Amino acid sequence: MGTVVLTMKASVIEMFLVLLVTGIHSNKETTKKIKRLKFNVPQINCDVKAGKIINPEFIVKCPAGCQDPKYHVYGTDVYASYSSVCGAAVHSGVLDNSGGKILVRKVAGQSGYKGSYSNGVQSLSLPRWRESFIVSESKPQKGVTYPSALTYSSSKSPAAKAGETTKAYERPSVPGTTPQPVTLTQVVAVTTADASHTTLPKPSPFAASTASSPRPQPAGHRSREMGLWSTPTYTSSQNRPGANPGVQRQDASGAAFQKPVGADVSLGFVPKEELSTQSLEPVSLGDPNCKVDLSFLIDGSSSIGKRRFRIQKQFLADVAQALDIGPVGPLMGVVQYGDNPATHFNLRTHTNSRDLKTAIEKISQRGGLANAGRAISFVTKNFFSKANGNRGGPPNVAVVLVDGWPTDKVEEASRLARESGINIFFIAIEGAVENEKQYVLEPNFVNKAVCRTNGFYSFHVQSWFGLHKTLQPLVKRVCDAERLACSKTCLNSADVGFVIDGSSSVGTGNFRTVLQFVANLSREFEISDTDTRVGAVQYTYEQRLEFGFDRYSSKADVLGALKRVGYWSGGTSTGAAIHYALEQLFKKSKPNKRKLMILITDGRSYDDVRIPALAAHLKGVITYAVGVAWAAQEELEVIATHPARDHSFFVDDFDNLYQYVPRIIQNICTEFNSQPRN
Repeated sequence: MGTVVLTMKASVIEMFLVLLVTGIHSNKETTKKIKRLKFNVPQINCDVKAGKIINPEFIVKCPAGCQDPKYHVYGTDVYASYSSVCGAAVHSGVLDNSGGKILVRKVAGQSGYKGSYSNGVQSLSLPRWRESFIVSESKPQKGVTYPSALTYSSSKSPAAKAGETTKAYERPSVPGTTPQPVTLTQVVAVTTADASHTTLPKPSPFAASTASSPRPQPAGHRSREMGLWSTPTYTSSQNRPGANPGVQRQDASGAAFQKPVGADVSLGFVPKEELSTQSLEPVSLGDPNCKVDLSFLIDGSSSIGKRRFRIQKQFLADVAQALDIGPVGPLMGVVQYGDNPATHFNLRTHTNSRDLKTAIEKISQRGGLANAGRAISFVTKNFFSKANGNRGGPPNVAVVLVDGWPTDKVEEASRLARESGINIFFIAIEGAVENEKQYVLEPNFVNKAVCRTNGFYSFHVQSWFGLHKTLQPLVKRVCDAERLACSKTCLNSADVGFVIDGSSSVGTGNFRTVLQFVANLSREFEISDTDTRVGAVQYTYEQRLEFGFDRYSSKADVLGALKRVGYWSGGTSTGAAIHYALEQLFKKSKPNKRKLMILITDGRSYDDVRIPALAAHLKGVITYAVGVAWAAQEELEVIATHPARDHSFFVDDFDNLYQYVPRIIQNICTEFNSQPRN
């Protein structure tokens, strides 16, 4: 009898071992198949809100047509999670209305969200919200696993409407049981858990003891360095998942299998009990009091040597830390120059100080000459573009570090950069001593390059070992938007008031031609409530304010308003019109704006223009007078600012007005750029 019992026990053990080996083999095969599956980017509809998606970081594909105002967006740069994901992508400029792929990252909720009009989308303001997100180009970060299936907060997945499918797999069945279909993500979770019986997971960098970490991280915390979700570290077999019966359950066959612990959220499976404990590593959104787009041009020439190049990199890293890089604050990129310049990373590449410092550490020296002038030209033409992350509103700043002196000329390249609105700063380290000055190609090169020669834009450092002393002064200056004079260009820093003759001699058809001329001039300016603003007055014997400087804050709105201006008809009192424009239009001009008046008339005035014109000149209003057909040339010269040859124009026919648009804009910019730089 004892022999029979032993034989039966042996048979049972043998059967159990066969089933166990078969299950392990099947799991391994399933794992291999899953690894071979191609990553599919999930597609979502325009109406999907970020708050409905649980995943903290993901890549999705947006359809066309998400610019529609019915898809609400809240915020600017950083958006409340109540916003349409794809609508926010269009507003931010990452996508246009044709759709495409984007990278979305969840961040902390904000105390307030400011609405704005951008890229055809009007975002709304919101007092506060519990969660935010930022949108960038769909460039995957190295080491990060992105979900091919999104996890939604409700049982009904919006992704299904967009054509997203989840393939069902069947778990290997045991004779006498009914196979239960499970989703791909569940198979992955179970396989991962089963594997934990034989192999312990590697400790996460966040799983260290509280004695060595000032802030303990919960299980399931996202490790940006590893690109994985960390799992708990176990110190004994009793604590491992699967060893404790309290965390096991049985399938239909009665065999125990492991409940997923610390499941990989990036694969789309999140146990309900873990949702409340998921947390993101806090990432700074940047200092909102220092919103600037910044490029550092670093010297990689052979003369600098390895030691000083390392000091230069450490200085960059310290600047990145001090600035508090982030999407609502400063953004920073780096260009290295030697014989030729090259971009290491642009404004979009790294959006926090930690990642930026890591990238700076990996920069290697290029060698060659020190062609700083060529590097400045490169930055002007290539760096500050929308594709490279230039945001348009914040000032553009380029900080040039040079060891000794450049091996090419910087004056002309810097002038073009300044005229493009780039604030040039120079840090010259270990400049030429007396017996070396004969080798300097361009004497006084720093003052020839910078935006102003008053010392605000330049630093002269006696030794590389003293470079760190410029850190705080530099950070303070690049963040001082009010003093960044080169951000103010001829096209973004004026209040432009058009004074338009609507007298009977003009006629309806010619009046529309005049309005088209005004629209063509307006298109040349960068129009917003903080950049150039546009207003218009129409006059006959009387005067009418069509719209003031504070009425419209976008180019599209200004052009639309001009189309709606109606022809008045009457006499021609140009002197009274100038006086009216000074009182009703330019009296409300901002103190820091250049005041430009562009007057268009087709005849001699019925009243005196000399006193009103002189009043305009004395109040600092730069006046351009454009006469058509029967306008009096001597009257135009009296109205125009001195010298009259640059500010008065005569056209023989209304149909030729368009030809003078480039010349007027060129004269406006030439006058602006001729202002002294001290």
